[in-house]
Amino acid sequence: MQAQAKDCLPEGLGRAIRESAGAIAALLDGVTDTSRPVPGLEWTVGETAAHLAMANTLMADLAAGEERPYGDGTPQSIAPANEQSLAQFPERGAAPLAAMIVEQAERFLTAAERADVEGTAGRTLVTPLGPMSQDVLAAYLLTHMLGHGYDLARAVRRPHMIDAARVELCMPFLQTAMPRIAGAASKLTARYTLRVRGGVAFGVTFTEGAVEVLPGPPERSDCTILTEPVVFLLIALGRLGPWRAMARGGVLAWGRKPWLAPRFPMQFEAP
Repeated sequence: MQAQAKDCLPEGLGRAIRESAGAIAALLDGVTDTSRPVPGLEWTVGETAAHLAMANTLMADLAAGEERPYGDGTPQSIAPANEQSLAQFPERGAAPLAAMIVEQAERFLTAAERADVEGTAGRTLVTPLGPMSQDVLAAYLLTHMLGHGYDLARAVRRPHMIDAARVELCMPFLQTAMPRIAGAASKLTARYTLRVRGGVAFGVTFTEGAVEVLPGPPERSDCTILTEPVVFLLIALGRLGPWRAMARGGVLAWGRKPWLAPRFPMQFEAP
């Protein structure tokens, strides 16, 4: 039996990382043909699992204080860096990749615990999406695993592991990432209130396309968007379009300019 992660991260985050890695490994259990395509991606099951294994390794290295440049430091360079890393890493077997995903998630948690013991947990870490605290990096790791775990679940036709509790734990990363992945061509000026049902409420303002994330709703919000937690994450990760989500009832919008709701996710370019 695995030991429980020391509570050196926000409550529940370490457990969610461990359990999500295990859930991904369970998805891959028994998969013999990893060349099957993943819906919505250009990658196969094997390539997606390999990307997850390498990404978990990268994040574990960062948590351990290692410098790991990835791309040129801009969000736009992440996709080419992903393709380059896949080309250099030939493993596509489900079992070894599943083991690596779990192992590197554990290594991340061990590194976070060590940093807590050594008093370095408050340091700033340089990540593919810019500087982050250890806690935000942990939320990044969880978010990344959930996104590609969802992809793998669709590919093998099994239930995914995204739920409201895990989405809540992803929010610090999502809020940190928003200004960093804003579309350069946007000229939108608007004030949004975002509410995740049963969870956080915060503000996002655009001034000629420049994005600011607020800890609470802005004054005189133009548009309030209420989203189911799983729907919120899937939209944020580009797995679900806003119109489809609204048609399913997963998104509600109101305010002085409710028609601005579908424009919100269009302001971002997920790497």
